[in-house]
Amino acid sequence: MQKIIFSLLLLASVPSFTIQAQNYQQPNIPITTRWAKDVTPTNALKEYPRPQLQREDQSGGQPSWTNLNGLWDYAITDAASATPTTFNGKILVPFPIESSLSGVKKSLQPSQRLWYRRSLGALGTTGKMLLHFGAVDYQCWIYLNGKLIGEHEGGYTEFSFDITDAIKPGDNELVVKVYDPSDAGIGPRGKQVLKPASIYYTPSSGIWQTVWLENVPEHYISSLTIIPDLDQQNVAITVHANATEKVNIAIDGKKITGNSNEQIIIPINNPKTWSPEHPYLYDLDINMGKDQVKSYFGMRKVSIQKDEKGIDRIFLNNQPYYNLGVLDQGFWPDGLHTAPTDDALKFDIEAIKSMGFNTIRKHIKIEPARWYYHADKIGMLVWQDFVQPNPRLPEGAKQIFEKQGAEMMQQLGNHPSITTWVLFNEKWGAYDQQRLTEWVKKTDPTRLVNGHSGEILYVNEKLRSPSPNAYVSADMTDVHSYPDPMNALALPGKARVLGEFGGIGVFIPGHQWNTNSAWGYINVTPAALKAKYQVMNQHLQLLQKEGLSASIYTQPFDVEGEQNGLMTYDREIIKIPFEELRKIHGALNPGMGGTSRFLEVKDADLTEPVQVYANLMQSYLQGKRDDQTLKALTQLAIQNNDAAGKQRFGQAYIAMLSKPYQAEDLAFLEGSTKKVTDPGFQSLIQHLQQKPDRSLQNKLMNIIYADLIQPSIPNAQAKPNWDDIEAKVKPYGAPGEEMFLRAKTVHTYNQKDWASYVPTAKLYLEKYGSNLKPEELKTFKDAIEKNQ
Repeated sequence: MQKIIFSLLLLASVPSFTIQAQNYQQPNIPITTRWAKDVTPTNALKEYPRPQLQREDQSGGQPSWTNLNGLWDYAITDAASATPTTFNGKILVPFPIESSLSGVKKSLQPSQRLWYRRSLGALGTTGKMLLHFGAVDYQCWIYLNGKLIGEHEGGYTEFSFDITDAIKPGDNELVVKVYDPSDAGIGPRGKQVLKPASIYYTPSSGIWQTVWLENVPEHYISSLTIIPDLDQQNVAITVHANATEKVNIAIDGKKITGNSNEQIIIPINNPKTWSPEHPYLYDLDINMGKDQVKSYFGMRKVSIQKDEKGIDRIFLNNQPYYNLGVLDQGFWPDGLHTAPTDDALKFDIEAIKSMGFNTIRKHIKIEPARWYYHADKIGMLVWQDFVQPNPRLPEGAKQIFEKQGAEMMQQLGNHPSITTWVLFNEKWGAYDQQRLTEWVKKTDPTRLVNGHSGEILYVNEKLRSPSPNAYVSADMTDVHSYPDPMNALALPGKARVLGEFGGIGVFIPGHQWNTNSAWGYINVTPAALKAKYQVMNQHLQLLQKEGLSASIYTQPFDVEGEQNGLMTYDREIIKIPFEELRKIHGALNPGMGGTSRFLEVKDADLTEPVQVYANLMQSYLQGKRDDQTLKALTQLAIQNNDAAGKQRFGQAYIAMLSKPYQAEDLAFLEGSTKKVTDPGFQSLIQHLQQKPDRSLQNKLMNIIYADLIQPSIPNAQAKPNWDDIEAKVKPYGAPGEEMFLRAKTVHTYNQKDWASYVPTAKLYLEKYGSNLKPEELKTFKDAIEKNQ
């Protein structure tokens, strides 16, 4: 029989912050960005969402598009429910329902469905009316006036519907139904998990990019394909349309005529190249009958060539170009997948450039079109990850992964900033490596393909993931090495790149999402960060001379439980000043440019965290004993591993809390409780007795197991005294009993001790079987039937 892996997942905690505007309230979160206060129901991401195909206004100055962002009705139902007739309240679109900016901040479970509703008013139109969604996570069905007009699967790519025939006179009602199982489903979900921890984060369910209407002529331009050729000094443009008609194209003062749906090759004499140092963009004006659109492109070439020493390197515009980059997750404390404002979206790229980088690896996420527009304008190379398939590769996962990948390449193909597609990451769901790498190269021969980033992975100098057949058909070999950098394999015709390294953890008090952890691959004090980071970059210089073409540091910003960013998650504190970072990076990025505006961030307070704790404790000794002081002391005691302080200050703070506990108080209790002896443990037990909560019970069961059961079961061969263990856990009620029965059931099953297993498992399933996954329940039942 197969052994059962014993595990229960813990939940993340969520303390408080509140903003109000126009009867719209952002619920409590631990930290927020400076842009959150500017978000209101009337100004939510109002910018034109598709800069590379921007339609001219109609004759008479009538706008050709209508932004539908704002307050919509929302409801959460079970999976079987029909369209609700009553809704739970208002949600601010396009912020995901789990985010504070949505005004809701509720989790969506796999067994539930999320519904949106809003009035579109009267939709008088000439020509056609298109309804656009930037992205909806994960699967959605769109209804207009009760009629299903279409559906889409895949949480990261844009989609549109022609709704002309579904429009009726008078008011029109739009309804959107959403299914998002996150990591419990089969589709690509990025770093989103239902139980956030370590390198995985809070989900972003539902609408998370701009929704908009567009009025177009009967014959209209649907998309553009723009392929610059620097060597041949021309650009090939295909104007895709729903009819074949004459098109007029204006570029840089030149006017060219051709036909839609046919490639038009246009000479670009003495081309001005696009690069991070000089991100020159050519403007495009295109006319087809009654339709007019604007776009742009950059004359840029990326390739693998040999340098003067015969080393295969990444070249930009036919010159060796070291890609000095960061691993950017694209998460926000207040908006999760969705930046609070367009300025915030732009800020991240400007900040990374201000640090002295020239490359961003956009990690397991596809951003809105405006993010890539800002990268094009500011000048930043982008390595764009595919969003990984489900690692278990259940039925349908491969098809969904490839469908979304094809949509992504088509959607983003015209952006000069994107130079590299990254197909797989660290074997997460990887399959058919050669076929898929060659598919990506054939689909887009103008870019490099990193077929597998980190297929070879080192952590603390130990090889975790050997792979003798790595990098087949790819343009580069790629190694991940945490924390210290190393070089990738040298293979003919391929550049050597370091796809991830670093991850130096530094927590900054007052700027943490999770105050009970400071996760990084290694942790140092704020004062020690600069020197450690400088040494890593000196090693990069040595590796570059030996053939390294690129390096990607983890990471520019803290994200939830990860506190290994060069800036804090709220984008307020830079842990190494911008100027110092640019000096460190100068040898590998000598041509770094400036940014378009001054970045308003504070340098990190390099006071050692233990000294911050000591200073606050001195205030306590002098009589400052209010609840916020006690709370801060408890959190700092945890971070500085002061068990006595945690016990003393935690007890004092908990004694001041009033019952029933508010969400913020529960978050503190959960976050600060790691042992049965911690001050908050009994309080959580009492709360659970009054208000059942499965997630909280799981957390308490984990604590009971780690503290009271696991020490008696040091290995699979152990023969514990189960009566003694049962006596230890009995004071802790249902969590203690369930954990005891589970531990004994699993251990005796794995030992094939059927005499002990059968009565224990029967009792466990009788009392707690409803909490088990179907496959585990079946395993236990089968073993009972076979051995009783």
